[in-house]
Amino acid sequence: MSMTIGLYRPGDTVLHRLPVGAKLLGLAVLSIAIVVLRGPLLAVGFLGVAVVLALIGRLDLAATARALRVVLVIAVVVALLQWWLFTLPRAVESLLDLVSLALLALTLTVTTPTTETLDAVVRWIRPLRRVGVDPERVALTISMAIQALPGTLTIAQETRDAARARGLGRSPRAYLTPFVIRVVARAHETGDALKARGLGD
Repeated sequence: MSMTIGLYRPGDTVLHRLPVGAKLLGLAVLSIAIVVLRGPLLAVGFLGVAVVLALIGRLDLAATARALRVVLVIAVVVALLQWWLFTLPRAVESLLDLVSLALLALTLTVTTPTTETLDAVVRWIRPLRRVGVDPERVALTISMAIQALPGTLTIAQETRDAARARGLGRSPRAYLTPFVIRVVARAHETGDALKARGLGD
């Protein structure tokens, strides 16, 4: 079975059975720890925790690698900048931290139905309605962000394949320009659809 970012995969693992609140709280605690606690050794440890959780959730190895491919490219670029500006240990730490965060988020989305996550968010922020926050709109925004990730990755793949078919696979302009245009066009289409449903204000 294929797996993309934001797509729930049914199962009977411990992570699948955990309440969504416990999983979101765990993700928040681990994410804060990864950002706050510094050091390459700690980064290795956090990556180990993320890998163990992914194994517990029985994430498909090949599908996970495909889903994290774009994140890995970004992480490598960030690490190279960190190496240039600071030190190699700092670069390694940044690389491992980004991969750990992405893997933890992916494990959550694969083991938790999106509807359960959104329902939990709506329940938690409902008291903020008194200060003008619309829980349903917040949930809609989160849902759209989750759904947009796989679509954006698909556009990136299609644009790269088209550039290669024209013999321009090594030209950044041949890839980036149409990619940006298509992503912006998709955003405009989504905005127009929301306005047509009275949600554009």
